Amino acid sequence: MEISTFKELKKNLKKELNELPIIKVALLGDNTTQFLATAIQGIAVERGYKIELFEADFNQVERQFLDPTSELYSFNAEYVIVFQSTHKLLSNYNKKTIEDQKYIAEERLDFIKMISNSTDCNLIYFNYPEIEDSVFGSYANKVESSFTYQIRKLNFELMNLSQELHNLFICDIAALQNKLGRDMMFDSSVYVTTEMLLSIESLPYVASRTMDIICAALGKFKKCLILDLDNTMWGGIIGDDGLENIQIGHHLGIGKAFTEFQQWAKKLKNRGIILAVCSKNNEDTAKEPFEKHPEMVLKLDDISVFVANWENKADNIKNIQSILNIGFDSMVFLDDNPFERSIVRENVQGITVPELPEDPSAYLEYLYGLNLFETLSYSNADADRTKQYQVEAKRVTLQKNFTNESEFLESLDMFSVVKPFDKFDTPRVSQLTQRSNQFNLRTIRYTEADIKNISNSTKYQSFSFTLSDKFGDNGLICVIILEKKSDNSIFIDTWLMSCRVLKRGMEHFTLNVIVNYAKENGFKKVVGEYIATPKNKMVENHYQNLGFTTLNEEGKNFYELKINNYSKKESFIKKQNKK
Repeated sequence: MEISTFKELKKNLKKELNELPIIKVALLGDNTTQFLATAIQGIAVERGYKIELFEADFNQVERQFLDPTSELYSFNAEYVIVFQSTHKLLSNYNKKTIEDQKYIAEERLDFIKMISNSTDCNLIYFNYPEIEDSVFGSYANKVESSFTYQIRKLNFELMNLSQELHNLFICDIAALQNKLGRDMMFDSSVYVTTEMLLSIESLPYVASRTMDIICAALGKFKKCLILDLDNTMWGGIIGDDGLENIQIGHHLGIGKAFTEFQQWAKKLKNRGIILAVCSKNNEDTAKEPFEKHPEMVLKLDDISVFVANWENKADNIKNIQSILNIGFDSMVFLDDNPFERSIVRENVQGITVPELPEDPSAYLEYLYGLNLFETLSYSNADADRTKQYQVEAKRVTLQKNFTNESEFLESLDMFSVVKPFDKFDTPRVSQLTQRSNQFNLRTIRYTEADIKNISNSTKYQSFSFTLSDKFGDNGLICVIILEKKSDNSIFIDTWLMSCRVLKRGMEHFTLNVIVNYAKENGFKKVVGEYIATPKNKMVENHYQNLGFTTLNEEGKNFYELKINNYSKKESFIKKQNKK
């Protein structure tokens, strides 16, 4: 999994792109951005998108945002990328008095806040790689008016500002410079002749980080890390070397590399990434280090699905996927063996299989550079994800004991709390609209601010659904937003559901709630719409299967359910009063 060169990205733009979904992106900078624009468009093709681009003229950031009649506003971009450079900021800093130099960070932050508030779309703002001007040396850290102090203050406060502004996302090119080195990122000879600040070599990396954010906003991101064991999680082969002789631990030597690798995986798990194991091993032997080795960082409780046998790894990964109910393109598989990596790549379409270095001490630095797990949201609910998937594996095991699906569903003792959105739900509801791709009828993405507005509007009625059973609580797993179109009709603006709870009858239970609300409020019909995406084909016939009739409207997939003709759907889920 190597990043493409700029030349290769440029060639991507010559491919046939008409079938790709289009994203409207605006790019503004105080430096030459033409090559950056090409790199971003080229990376987008590799991610399965075509970018319709508006690139502002050189150094027109302020004019584009401050002029309400500018090309930026008429273009109506979905994402606006802003690259205001450290070099231009330094030039501005150099013109100020020593007293005014203390405020350059605050001035820039005020501007960023202003432009973020001037648009509803997602604003992707490049932060500031450092320039060490060596005026004070290390003492610059103690001098508030030094440029080093101001840049570090600016980057720190920019992080704080992004927590305050829901549509502001930082593209961390300062971290990229730390990783790649300033001499690789910046070519002074090119800069002085072209005003281009990023070297040709660094453009693919910057473009990739930018597209990581856009893809995350579109719901295209990694959710699961599948791990091999021998020589991936520890040094040696557990079945041959035995528990005492595998290499792992904080002492000096290669075991330290494996311990730090596990620490990284543990942090991902704590962030909400699902961890799974796929190993060619006897299951009891494979589990032994997790249960008995004192230096193991990861424990069995950290692993959602544990598969260890002598079957083909590609087939085992397909089994893991069937339990987790997420797309293969949401999965990353790490294995030290090139043969196993090749087998999985060839037989599991869409999965990401990085080409791990031969030296385990290089694993982490290599993986850091890939930025595999970009996200646009994080909530406390993410930390519970591992337990929820562990419980799901138990349900799958139980289901094998039943030949009758209804008997199995009834045996689960399922309950759901149904209520309108509230301030506690808002982050999770927003996150679900961003993350849910497969069971999502219209795939409309909403920010937290959008959800708050919907909750406070009389035009909409919202419902959140939890689901629990005798194995545990799945948390908030379904979101409904109803729009009141007329006195007689309500429209299902949003119907999405976590794939963890498929085949439990949740769609029947949900429709019963919708129809009951419609009856109580005098509506005569419910209208739904299906908007096709590359990922939601599983719900293509959702409304027809629930008894809706098709409405004839050219180019649209609308469906209608008349309340008077509705018979309550069978469901083994009981409604529970709000706790």
